[in-house]
Amino acid sequence: MALSRKKWNNILIIACVFMVAVLTFIDSKTNKVPDDAHALFDESNQLTQLQFNGIWLNKSASQWRCDDSVLNCQPLATAWSKLMVSAVQMPANEIQLLTAPVTLTIAINHQQQAQHWQYYPAEGLLQSASSNWYQIPPSLRSELAPIISTQ
Repeated sequence: MALSRKKWNNILIIACVFMVAVLTFIDSKTNKVPDDAHALFDESNQLTQLQFNGIWLNKSASQWRCDDSVLNCQPLATAWSKLMVSAVQMPANEIQLLTAPVTLTIAINHQQQAQHWQYYPAEGLLQSASSNWYQIPPSLRSELAPIISTQ
């Protein structure tokens, strides 16, 4: 028995509505920041300068300035300054399996010395200068990557 054009249209409409519902559900579950995530920087410890992979961000007055090659300066600076992380325990055998880290040089408004952290972008991990480990929620990781001009 062949389906009429009206029945095929109804099947397609139902399939589309179902797909939108599934994608909305997945987005609502993956786009959340975990409940145990806390701001890495706050009002008393504001990020004023960040350097990694030869790229720098610097806050002068209320405006962020970046390396000339960075195309997404303001979104990148905002993402780093409002970064949320969760503390995690890293077993020694898992640390050996991580990809090569990127060294972050972080300057905070009231500290004289900059801090040197390790950033593992593929895994979304940060290791502080005092060897504490922090997990970056998956929903925030893409905003932490600079868009570099090729000129």
